Amino acid sequence: MKMRQGLITMLLALLACAAQASEAPLSYGKLPKLGSAIALIYDEQTQQPLYRKNENEVVPIASITKLMTAMVILDARLPLDEPITITREDRDHLKGTKSRLRDGMTLSRGDLLALALMASENRAASALARTFPGGTPVMVALMNAKARELGMDDSSFTGPAGLQSENVSTARDLVKMVQAAESYPEIKQATTQSAHTVQVGARQALHFGNTNPLVRSKAWDIGLSKTGYISEAGRCLVMKVRLSDRPTVIVLLDSWGTHTRVGDANRIKHWAEGGVQHVSQRSRMR
Repeated sequence: MKMRQGLITMLLALLACAAQASEAPLSYGKLPKLGSAIALIYDEQTQQPLYRKNENEVVPIASITKLMTAMVILDARLPLDEPITITREDRDHLKGTKSRLRDGMTLSRGDLLALALMASENRAASALARTFPGGTPVMVALMNAKARELGMDDSSFTGPAGLQSENVSTARDLVKMVQAAESYPEIKQATTQSAHTVQVGARQALHFGNTNPLVRSKAWDIGLSKTGYISEAGRCLVMKVRLSDRPTVIVLLDSWGTHTRVGDANRIKHWAEGGVQHVSQRSRMR
């Protein structure tokens, strides 16, 4: 009887140690130098940053904005199969960015949502806002209200596509936005698919690719992704991923060079998956 009680006590102790280890933060060693001016790597399991660099700096976020646009659209429960026609009003008159969506093309709201998220289509985002009940001003107001609801106190939105440099946030706030956006299945699916095809009319099909090449890599386990770029923001990337089998949010802002944000993400992955070990609770970042 005493032997059985001893075995049970030992088993419970082992289980407690395993649970404590799974909750403990990780020690990865020295992070390689990142080209992004702002970076935050957030371990959702411990709710602690693994790495941070200028995470409280308020900066333009470009098309990362479209995650908030999508959440407001989906919160409104508008029919995703409703047809929306692209008009001249949806053109980018600020930056002059190009689009394969021409005036007069009609797509479903669901297709426009997917293109805004995975292909970062600016006209798609503008059309979604224009046709929102009350129009673009109402939608932008709801985007800011949603930010306050999520505790994104250092964020502000002035447009649905992210073309305005006044669309600003911090890396810390963007972790909150990524975590909120992940609860929407439509956003998760759209942002992680490698390609999307839309039917325009009876004979024309348009094929769009994801602006984040990492979603096509089998080496990555990506649950949500969004890229962004305007000159004022540099190249931006946010992702929800699994690193060393742990749920992690990566925020990279103000990267320069075409491949810098992707290179930084790969450097983070290699760092996180090399020589990982648990550390004591006292080592947590403050």
